[in-house]
Amino acid sequence: MAALPARRAAADQPAISSTLRKAPQLALVSRHLQWTSADLGLEVARRAGFPAIIWTVRRGAHVDPAAVRTELPRIIKATQAAGLATPMVITGIADAQSEGVEATLDTLQKLGIRLYRAAAPRYRYDAPFQPQYDDFRRKLERLAKLNEAYGVTAAFHTHAYADSIGGSAWDLWMLMRDIDPRFIGLNYDIGHVMAKGGTGWRESIRALGPYLHSVSVKDFRWEKLDNVPAGQWPWRTRLVPPGEGMVNFGDFFRYLQTSGFGGPLETYYEYLVQVPGVAQPFDMLGTDVGKWQLTIPEAAFIALLQRDVQFYQRLWTAALTTPPPPPFSVKAD
Repeated sequence: MAALPARRAAADQPAISSTLRKAPQLALVSRHLQWTSADLGLEVARRAGFPAIIWTVRRGAHVDPAAVRTELPRIIKATQAAGLATPMVITGIADAQSEGVEATLDTLQKLGIRLYRAAAPRYRYDAPFQPQYDDFRRKLERLAKLNEAYGVTAAFHTHAYADSIGGSAWDLWMLMRDIDPRFIGLNYDIGHVMAKGGTGWRESIRALGPYLHSVSVKDFRWEKLDNVPAGQWPWRTRLVPPGEGMVNFGDFFRYLQTSGFGGPLETYYEYLVQVPGVAQPFDMLGTDVGKWQLTIPEAAFIALLQRDVQFYQRLWTAALTTPPPPPFSVKAD
């Protein structure tokens, strides 16, 4: 097992670095390649300009958990041959009892992949919260011990769904803040966190400190639906191409740079696009391997991937040189 870095105190905040990262390690999530094989998908990712790819180990993905010991090493070898990195993988692991958890962690250890994305649990609104927190805390502790045995780290994703623990990042962090951050942390989804808590991301991401292991980038906006049933809330979150929504990428990237963040940036495409010459809008997120067909020209699909790569690269570079705006304030009455 590779030597692990010395533990940082849970209360530590990330040190401000005078050396800014010049470019993020943008990583394409393999979910967007499930219309093709892993081998052909590598060429698509490379042509789109990604330096890295994050493979998914879940049922219905390129790597089924039942075949992780053989299929993931094969795919990682092909990824390396294509000149791409694999900084982390996405899994369905929720706790130490998840299906195939030890086979997956053992495979990651042998491949030298330290980080994997884990699935946060859901709230039960019909039951008191404290017992749910206590139960999940115990699960986090057990998973951290298992991760320590394999020298890996679980980064729990921050979904904004109504019943997801961690949508605002605060609740997940409060549950794990006394557990060793070398083995447990967060995959911070700025789109979901802002959809859940607006500008509260500024506080939650600073609270995470060493528990911030990776970031997921996507954009959204609120939309008010017409003709909803009486008594139903009409506002919905719609994911949109980056730059068309409400996510403050400039300030977010600026914080990542000055905090010394060194993790991967998961790049997601969870929106519909209208491609000239194609009648129906195309869903960039797609579905499972074998069920998803590319209904737009491959060149058009790659161009859409390239567009977002260039957007994030441009915003990252701009954040290096653009001073932050003055803080928003409201004068007291």
